[in-house]
Amino acid sequence: MTSPQEQHLDVGAYVLGLLEPEEMAEFAAHLADCARCTAEAEELSGLEPLLAEYADAVRPAADAAPGGELLERMVAEVTAVRRTSRTRRLFLVAAAVAVLIAGPLVGASLSGDGGSGTPVAHSTSPAQDLIDHGTLRTATDRTTGAVATVALEDKKWGTHVALRLGGVKGPLSCSLIAVTRDGRSQTVTSWAVPEAGYGLPAQQDALVTHGGIGFPATQIDHFEVRTTEGAELVAIPV
Repeated sequence: MTSPQEQHLDVGAYVLGLLEPEEMAEFAAHLADCARCTAEAEELSGLEPLLAEYADAVRPAADAAPGGELLERMVAEVTAVRRTSRTRRLFLVAAAVAVLIAGPLVGASLSGDGGSGTPVAHSTSPAQDLIDHGTLRTATDRTTGAVATVALEDKKWGTHVALRLGGVKGPLSCSLIAVTRDGRSQTVTSWAVPEAGYGLPAQQDALVTHGGIGFPATQIDHFEVRTTEGAELVAIPV
């Protein structure tokens, strides 16, 4: 079992989906009681899609930037390697942190106005921006009361997915899972629900988060919001 101190250090690996299944469940339970890790996980949410898109953005200029080829290889590994040894996992997290440090530069390169070269800043978070502009699918579960909206955006590496979730009371640890038409599944992102919940009288704001999956939107049959214990809160047909 991972010690409390090590769990604090695993937040980056958790967000990138690099933990083993047992470690993912253990850390999700840890998030329910740890405000520090919850805050860090929210800040890093959706990092894997960002790294993949950064790899696409720097590829044409790899020869022009010192060390660009090495960084691109590290970024590519983050999107390609899901299960790995602890030593290699820490290496990938370090690569992710390197990109985060260069965040303002990355943001400028990914938020261009379509070719003028002038950076355009988003007024909202990447998750909310996708909810505002992506292809939306919404569902309500009459039994649990959960209301979920997913937004989809095609990417070269797969599909960028944002989630807006309400009507859920905590404490819970949950995941958004994409299920393909041929029965495959992949976790988009995971989070902890505080006791006050989301989209309820005690906490009226809904949860808004995002992540990514490695197959195109055309292959997705539906999404499921599930607890770490396996209970389905709501399913969203695509």
